[in-house]
Amino acid sequence: MKLYLDVDTQLDFVYPAGALYVPGAERILPRVAARNREAIETGAKLVSTMDAHTENDPEFRAWPHHCVAGALGARKPEITIVPGAHFLPKQSVDCFTNPQLAAWLQEWEIQEALVYGVVTEICVQHAAFGLLARGIQVTVDSQAVKELSTENCRLFFEEVRARGGAIL
Repeated sequence: MKLYLDVDTQLDFVYPAGALYVPGAERILPRVAARNREAIETGAKLVSTMDAHTENDPEFRAWPHHCVAGALGARKPEITIVPGAHFLPKQSVDCFTNPQLAAWLQEWEIQEALVYGVVTEICVQHAAFGLLARGIQVTVDSQAVKELSTENCRLFFEEVRARGGAIL
């Protein structure tokens, strides 16, 4: 079974008014939306990770307030929401801190994954490396990710390839 993993495409990250806006991230939304629709149309599994922080979340020692559960900035852009998606809340840059993801991977017998979203060299990287570490074939869609650092993104892509993954 194939997994499509939409990482953290939330208002606080993808729109200029967002608390932790990734410059240019709004431009990947049509591609993210198309990938999400493709997942459902092809019978693959779609997981959409979402930062879901509490007001006093420990992560706010390192990052400004963002994606507080229930707040506007934590929502997904309407264009990216498709029926049949599985939403995975998380309170860390690593989506595998929510044990539900590992359970779904096993339950669905996931063998390959297409990964995309924001931020390329942070949360997308954790997702891709976590999947690779579990023996899942990973492809990162370079047209559906947005980075903060071009150099760190390039290094991440190199590492994905070095670990046996692919960049689309």
